[in-house]
Amino acid sequence: MTQTTTRVLEPSDLDAALAILEREPVENAFVTSRVQVAGLDPWRLGGEMWGYYAGGELRSLCYAGANLVPVCAGPDAVRAFADRARRTGRRCSSIVGPAEATGLLWRLLEPSWGPAREVRSHQPLMVTERPSSDVRPDPLVRRIRKDEMDLIMPACVAMFTEEVGISPMAGDGGLLYQARVAELVGSGRSFARVENGKVVFKAEIGAATASACQVQGVWVAPEFRGRGHSETGMAAVVDFALRDVAPVVSLYVNDFNTAARAAYRRVGFREVGAFMSVLF
Repeated sequence: MTQTTTRVLEPSDLDAALAILEREPVENAFVTSRVQVAGLDPWRLGGEMWGYYAGGELRSLCYAGANLVPVCAGPDAVRAFADRARRTGRRCSSIVGPAEATGLLWRLLEPSWGPAREVRSHQPLMVTERPSSDVRPDPLVRRIRKDEMDLIMPACVAMFTEEVGISPMAGDGGLLYQARVAELVGSGRSFARVENGKVVFKAEIGAATASACQVQGVWVAPEFRGRGHSETGMAAVVDFALRDVAPVVSLYVNDFNTAARAAYRRVGFREVGAFMSVLF
């Protein structure tokens, strides 16, 4: 009989963990980017990395931090991670990851962790590897400077509140969220079109590895919607990303957001899979 077990990975397990993450560089961009920067030390990583072993070999991972994220996890691994999550109790604000694994994980956890505030069961994962051939990039989209935090922060808060349904300023007064925005600005991965001191369009490259990056936080100010800013702005961000960050640009989007999905397709993105998010 094949022995199976889960345990919290240690810094010495880094190479084995990275080998798992490299199996699906696009799907795993978020977790991979964190591990490449912070290693597996829980304090630096912002959470634990659980490993699932079968026959003495590391087969799957699960990042357990602010998000619970299954990585390359088949049904047996998901069941093992669910058992561990039930024992530790819910510490995360969301479960997110590839739709099949995340769906099973939530079905197993819902009796003890539920109800969720919202379940988004199908979020198309989209990718592109080339600049848009149909949409001209907005020449006014640029990187946000470190001295422009006061400019970009209200737009980030508005986007988060609109997308997630709660303000990121709740709880700790927004300290963690402000730190994350500052991190993206400081690393040159925050982009916006600014007119008369107001953010018209914005987006960030939230995760970046040598293989793939993930765009997040795409937002157009309400009074500027319907003018094509999401398309021309995204075309500009894709150009920046392909030139400076990674050869593959990805994002995931709510399936009910038909306007955004159509805009991303016009920019050159295509659907290659699906994510799922459970929000608490």
